[in-house]
Amino acid sequence: MKTLNKIQKAAAVAIVLAGLASAKNPTAPGTLEDKVRHELLMLPYYNVFDDLSYRVDAGKVTLFGEVTNPVLKSDAQNAVKHIEGVTSVENNIEVLPLSPFDNRIRRAAYFAIYGFGPLQRYGMGTQPSIRILVKNGQITLAGVVASETDKNLAFMRANGVPGVFSVSNNLVVER
Repeated sequence: MKTLNKIQKAAAVAIVLAGLASAKNPTAPGTLEDKVRHELLMLPYYNVFDDLSYRVDAGKVTLFGEVTNPVLKSDAQNAVKHIEGVTSVENNIEVLPLSPFDNRIRRAAYFAIYGFGPLQRYGMGTQPSIRILVKNGQITLAGVVASETDKNLAFMRANGVPGVFSVSNNLVVER
């Protein structure tokens, strides 16, 4: 019984020491690219219908992508320009047109893709890995999937949404 208490105490001390060590060295992103990525992913209005990307070149950050909410474009720029090491920000993010027609297609495509059993796993987590971009009735799928089959399934599901003019499948299959 006393041996068990000593083991429990030793385990508790090890846990506390590990917690203190991680508090001194928080798991903050290391490179400038990691910091930019982190800030963009933390934006409050960033969702499955937006796609943001960036390029870092000697402290200059260039933002790309398409967003549904105009505030997200300026929020992305403001979040990135305050990162230590960023000298300038070029904002090439496109704000998609506000359209009830496109919003209907977004909702329908979301349910067609993420409501389909084999693709549901891609909707898990805070940032789904399949991005659904809709502009003037045209869908562009972006993001990463695990297999060529999943890429084709997402394309077929999006292509079956009523009212869609075309679907561009820009999904990338992970290695």
